[in-house]
Amino acid sequence: MTPTLDSVAQAAPSIAMLAAFACVAGGIWHLAKGEDKRRATLLLVMAAVLVGNVLIWTL
Repeated sequence: MTPTLDSVAQAAPSIAMLAAFACVAGGIWHLAKGEDKRRATLLLVMAAVLVGNVLIWTL
């Protein structure tokens, strides 16, 4: 792998975890406000998928 792709591959799990935390925060915020439960559910599912992907990448 080239050095550029190697550094991107090392950063990808960190970026995905930051995105997962943002999705959880957004999902909880939408649930707390009682606005759009479908969007909140989709954000929480997306966070779970991202965490699952990170687990697969790192194991």
